[in-house]
Amino acid sequence: MTTALHPEAGAASGAAATAGQPYAYSRRPLTEPDWRRLPGWHDVTTADWESAQWQRAHCVKNARQLRQVTGDLLEESFYADLQRDQAERATMSMLVTPQMLNTMDLSSTEAFLADPVRRYMIPVFSDRLADWPSHPCSSRDSLHEAEMWAVEGLTHRYPTKVLAELLPTCPQYCGHCTRMDLVGNSTPAVDKHKFTIKPTDRHQAMLDYLRRTPGVRDVVVSGGDVANLPWPRLEAFVDALLDIDNIRDIRLASKALMGLPQHWLQDEVRAGMERLAAKAAARGAQIAVHTHVNAARSVTPLVARAARALLDTGIRDVRNQGVLLRGVNDSPAELLDLSFALLDEAGIMPYYLYMCDMIPGAEHWRLAVWEAQELQHAIMGYLPGFATPRIVCDVPYVGKRWVHQLADYDRERGISYWTKNYRTAIEAADPDALQRRYEYYDPIHTLPEGGRAWWRDHRPEPFTS
Repeated sequence: MTTALHPEAGAASGAAATAGQPYAYSRRPLTEPDWRRLPGWHDVTTADWESAQWQRAHCVKNARQLRQVTGDLLEESFYADLQRDQAERATMSMLVTPQMLNTMDLSSTEAFLADPVRRYMIPVFSDRLADWPSHPCSSRDSLHEAEMWAVEGLTHRYPTKVLAELLPTCPQYCGHCTRMDLVGNSTPAVDKHKFTIKPTDRHQAMLDYLRRTPGVRDVVVSGGDVANLPWPRLEAFVDALLDIDNIRDIRLASKALMGLPQHWLQDEVRAGMERLAAKAAARGAQIAVHTHVNAARSVTPLVARAARALLDTGIRDVRNQGVLLRGVNDSPAELLDLSFALLDEAGIMPYYLYMCDMIPGAEHWRLAVWEAQELQHAIMGYLPGFATPRIVCDVPYVGKRWVHQLADYDRERGISYWTKNYRTAIEAADPDALQRRYEYYDPIHTLPEGGRAWWRDHRPEPFTS
């Protein structure tokens, strides 16, 4: 991968390009692509388009529905490619909101195949690598979150933070989903796990655990996507969190802020967020919304309206946690374009860029650690320090680490080694947890021939079904 920037990158202005900077900053107004250009949505009114109910009812779930929307814009070869992937490789079922599909380039089959949002939302068989489509060390629960459940769905990995998975569904499904073992419908390749306890009982068990665990101050409320939980139930859960004295930070995780901004613009949701923000402020706690935007083209006026509406409710912040994906945002210009669109046009704070986790079928998306390090270096100095996204590797059994924090790195075999400074619940009695080195693996196709040969000789065949 080449990480050099070019003067024309980022819609360079003439003056900045003349100055010779690798990237030239230029503000670009957001646009909402005209959905009426698509045959299936030719008669959709603005009122319908801005309705969360209409958006949910018209999600694209399969090739047949995609044809109904796009008419004859795509060649039959694309649908065959899509259907083969759904039948043989996909770890996530297809679910794309009209809002997301509308931001993709549907001017031709070639443009659609190259589109960065399409590449991770509607993967096709030909996207995936023929050799090593999965790393042999990949796993369904690549971060071992279920091993660290304090109660079902509540992951206590960090000393002061927990992850509360309230539900296993989203308004849209990303092909690279790190929770592909639990979230969404089963696919021919993956029979999904299921929660076994009723949602109300699970949520109550989570709250009970937090009440008796005063060392936890920070709760990420996620799933799935909190936008799929009926608002009264989500508000009740967050309201109960705010009654726990030790809880100081609550983060609501929702890709739907980008994929279904109409949800967050509903009167019921905004009024409820105002109530929660007021209660948080009264007791000195903070609420933020974390979303997941990977490409600048996904930031539209509706997304900006939703983000600013959330900020107007009085919450602390709206932040972006993107995922670093090959073919989507793996150049410095793409990352800077994304960051400036978020920060300048939508009021969303660029926060983290996670390396894609080691789930099955993800090798065509994943970057090597050294590539991520080069990208982090390339984007430094253009954004304010507080708004420069940190590229992090979520190391199994360790957690988030900046990509330069590795302890050692075998570039030949693509194995990086990491250490940790705290114990998870499953290591409470392990005297060596803080001295052990934990491994993370680069995609095999990025290795030199010697490294690829080593993996062929020393590791089993990769996940293929």
